[in-house]
Amino acid sequence: MVKELKILELFAGVGGFRIGLENANSELFKTKWSNQWEPSRKSQDAFEVYQYHFPDSENLNEDIANISDKKFASMNADIIVGGFPCQDYSVARSKKHEMGIQGKKGVLFWEIIRAVRQINPKYLILENVDRLLKSPSSQRGRDFAIMLAAFNELNYSVEWRVINAADYGRRQRRRRVYFFVYRNDVPFAKKVDSKFEKETNFLNEDNLYNEYMYDYGLFARQFCVQKSPHKNRQDFYKLPEDIVDISDNFTGKVWNTGIMRHGRYFTIETKPCDNEKPIPLKETLLSEAEVGNEFYIHDTDKIKKFAHLRGPKKLERITADGHKYTYSEGSMSPYEDLQLPSRTMLTSEGSVNRSTHFLKINNNYRLLTPVEAERLQDFPDDWTKYKMTKDGKIVSVSNRMRMFFMGNALVTDIIKRIGVQLMEILEQEHDE
Repeated sequence: MVKELKILELFAGVGGFRIGLENANSELFKTKWSNQWEPSRKSQDAFEVYQYHFPDSENLNEDIANISDKKFASMNADIIVGGFPCQDYSVARSKKHEMGIQGKKGVLFWEIIRAVRQINPKYLILENVDRLLKSPSSQRGRDFAIMLAAFNELNYSVEWRVINAADYGRRQRRRRVYFFVYRNDVPFAKKVDSKFEKETNFLNEDNLYNEYMYDYGLFARQFCVQKSPHKNRQDFYKLPEDIVDISDNFTGKVWNTGIMRHGRYFTIETKPCDNEKPIPLKETLLSEAEVGNEFYIHDTDKIKKFAHLRGPKKLERITADGHKYTYSEGSMSPYEDLQLPSRTMLTSEGSVNRSTHFLKINNNYRLLTPVEAERLQDFPDDWTKYKMTKDGKIVSVSNRMRMFFMGNALVTDIIKRIGVQLMEILEQEHDE
């Protein structure tokens, strides 16, 4: 059995990947290097929270584009992990401003590829918003196909799955696409070749890669799905060798589950098995005595504002060229349903807006606390309460920033389960 897997955590935030993997097995998964840099902020709060908790690793607080090839090459990482910036794909952005892989932050994907070229890790575990699979709106799936081609060019396979954390027993309805990327010469890849490639030519609707996605792949083993394509949605595609050709001419489909190997991908739409019940919001919340008065809303005008924001509306608007149109928005529940798992948290959680969690408990109105936000992402209580500044001082983090961190974070229990399954794959290889 492998005694240690050395990890490089990119776009590290406040350490979600590290928490998840260490919860899976802290002796096996060892994060040796991390990089966190927020170019739009003078204060590097996320990095300082990470540094407060993990001073034992080499934590780089600089633009990833400024990390030299030589520096990457010095990192003998077995795994690269990261939730690479998703602002250009996020549903929080309008389609008019959607930029995908061509966007300012979208191009940071190529920094991951640059790191892979220099480090040649055995595995990668990546995360992004599920809209990535349909980006850009004018040529759906193109950006993801470009990413698949980039990994194929470096001799890697890519398995992906859109996972809603609430479907697998967690506290939040948060849909994200996860990638399990593995080098084609690792034992697991060779076993896949032996089991599937010799039995099918892959480009066949009755392809045996269905078995991979239902039973054999990492996600299939850990995150159960119903064993038939939802609405009969399944497609296969052979990637052109020229990435520019994909950029110009891609017309394929990318569903929520798939596998890319040797320049060909097979993809299906799956539905989760209905055997893991989510945790309702009421079981996440602090008791009334534990909630500070600053989170309660007594201002009648603010309560009315939330009612307006969450209610139906039709507003007349004017485009930049003077065209008038009516913007319509349907109603949503006036406050959160405590019997259901939480809605998705966004980075705007700490402000007054339509997506903010608005609670009514015992006829009192309030907002989520930072601790409750941390729980919704499976972080330890008060994980983001303190940070370590460059001069070594330990200082408190503002509540607004703590909520921003959690809106940007991932559900660490999902990462834990991915780590557990990777560990089982490695143990099986050792036993054989």
